[in-house]
Amino acid sequence: MTTGTEETPLTIDELAARAGVTVRTVRFYGSKGLLPPPVLGPRRVGHYGPGHVARLALIEELQQQGMTLAGIERYLRQLPADLTPHDLAIHRAVVASWAPDAVETVSRRELERRAGRPLGEEDVERLAAMNVVVPAGGDDYRVDAGLLRLGVRLLDVPLSQEAILAARKVLVEHSRAAAHELSQLFRGEVEERDARDVKSLSAHMHPLVVQALLTTFQRSLREELSEWLTGSGTG
Repeated sequence: MTTGTEETPLTIDELAARAGVTVRTVRFYGSKGLLPPPVLGPRRVGHYGPGHVARLALIEELQQQGMTLAGIERYLRQLPADLTPHDLAIHRAVVASWAPDAVETVSRRELERRAGRPLGEEDVERLAAMNVVVPAGGDDYRVDAGLLRLGVRLLDVPLSQEAILAARKVLVEHSRAAAHELSQLFRGEVEERDARDVKSLSAHMHPLVVQALLTTFQRSLREELSEWLTGSGTG
């Protein structure tokens, strides 16, 4: 995984402070293979980068969703080796959306704290148009916690609101179609099992299917964009 050169390299102490964990935890994750080794600099001092920060944030999110250490190891082992910090952030956003009760009511101040930035009225209107937030009366908003990070990032994307909503419609429609077909495919496998087996299978398949869909979509999108740029003569 690329550690990145656009930011100042971090020592292990700085990485631990940035991620909100202990140095011992960083070393433990490294020994388990959950974190790639640091880049050795002068005097053989290990340096860490944005990729390590993003990986630690993803591990934290997986833990918050109740995944065991063994489950986290399996999840990370199946990720492509060339994921960028941005790719890892997307995976973290998807993991956050697994929470069954992702919609919460928060104040405007809490909304901005979670967004990590001030939000103007136009920003809130755009988030509402994307169904990320819904006015709940007064100074309160109902927030889809799983979509908030993505919605905030979209505020800076140089696309019109119409284009973003059209893209959302495409993704929702195709996601529902894929979910329906996959549920039909798995239904035959669980019809003869009892309720506990079905619940266990669902718990295991949910993150794996989400990960497979996300990885496949990322690769397909890269191929489409590459072909488009090559065809337009800008690549």
